[in-house]
Amino acid sequence: MSRAAIRYAKAVLSTAQDKKATEDVQKDMQDIIATISNSAELKIVLNSPLIKNEIKLASLREIFKNTGESTQKLFDTLIANKRIGLLEDVAKQYNVLFDQLNNTQVAKVTTAVALDKTLSAKVQAKIKELTGNEATIENVIDESIIGGFILRVGDLQYNASIANKLTTLRRELSN
Repeated sequence: MSRAAIRYAKAVLSTAQDKKATEDVQKDMQDIIATISNSAELKIVLNSPLIKNEIKLASLREIFKNTGESTQKLFDTLIANKRIGLLEDVAKQYNVLFDQLNNTQVAKVTTAVALDKTLSAKVQAKIKELTGNEATIENVIDESIIGGFILRVGDLQYNASIANKLTTLRRELSN
């Protein structure tokens, strides 16, 4: 994450706090992240030096026409400073700062199948046991782990996957 993206995210958060709109801006940022990560064409447009800034701004205004004033001002600022390629990073960093502000954390849970309510409750209990805090669960599906789950909260990782147990068993047997 670039320093510039962090600075822009802090500025947006500060503006959003002044206007009591941090949650609205956070929803906008989640939309921005999802849209940009799902659209290779949009990434190309935002990062292309051949496309004029007016076209980039018009495109963003059309794509994100339901976003709030703070988000629209972010577009203007990034365009004016020729940093519009940082938009996705700024949005990601805003979410990190928003979570810190609200003392929440995001737990990335990798499972072989989608989480159901029972497994989600067990994972939430494990998060509470390991960190002492509740967390929002982001589920990533990876069939290569065979079963169980891999939990990442911040810099902490807990691997309870079948693939990990098989690898450990294989190492023990080879010794």
